[in-house]
Amino acid sequence: MGSEGPSVITVHVTGFKKFHGVAENPTETIVSNLKEFIRKKGLARGLVLGSCNVLETAGNGALAPLHQILESAVTASDSESSNVGRVIWLHLGVNSGATRFAVEHQAVNEATFRCPDELGWKPQKIPIIPSDGGISRTRETSLPVDEITKALAKMGYEVMSSDDAGRFVCNYVYYHSLRFAEQHVIKSLFVHVPLFSTIHEETQMQFVASLLEILATLN
Repeated sequence: MGSEGPSVITVHVTGFKKFHGVAENPTETIVSNLKEFIRKKGLARGLVLGSCNVLETAGNGALAPLHQILESAVTASDSESSNVGRVIWLHLGVNSGATRFAVEHQAVNEATFRCPDELGWKPQKIPIIPSDGGISRTRETSLPVDEITKALAKMGYEVMSSDDAGRFVCNYVYYHSLRFAEQHVIKSLFVHVPLFSTIHEETQMQFVASLLEILATLN
């Protein structure tokens, strides 16, 4: 009603800094360089690259900045015209043992950190959101993970869909983001990437750009 063509999709992206065993996190590099990379490459019609933030690899310690950037994005879209369209949060994290990209279906309400996070927290088998129930509770993205994965595979990327985002900070942030997304009627997606020594930086930058293009095509 009153709008012409598809509404704009704004994608906000986060990555993480270094953590135990990963001195250089590829997602910090990807997110830090993404705006310039996209500026040169160009974006799909109807797609806007919003904020790009790098989070501390920490659980509770990263919650305040995480919620601040989530809230600021929602506030910004609410303050603009009603034709702003959809908001998608894209979170990137590294799986140092992976050989492929992994698009994550869900997060689990469990924090069991195999090592202390960057602020020294090492929870074991505790619920991320106690009011959500026990540690077996899951939250799923409303985005079509299998469709996204197939589209990326057709473009030549080594990629898989996954039902297990681990129990470390990646899962912790994804769970909070999925809960926030449900509350604010937006969408959230988490993607694990390998180390640059496994899939080099240029390919990873191209992968994220391709993922953005696919997100722009979703109804």
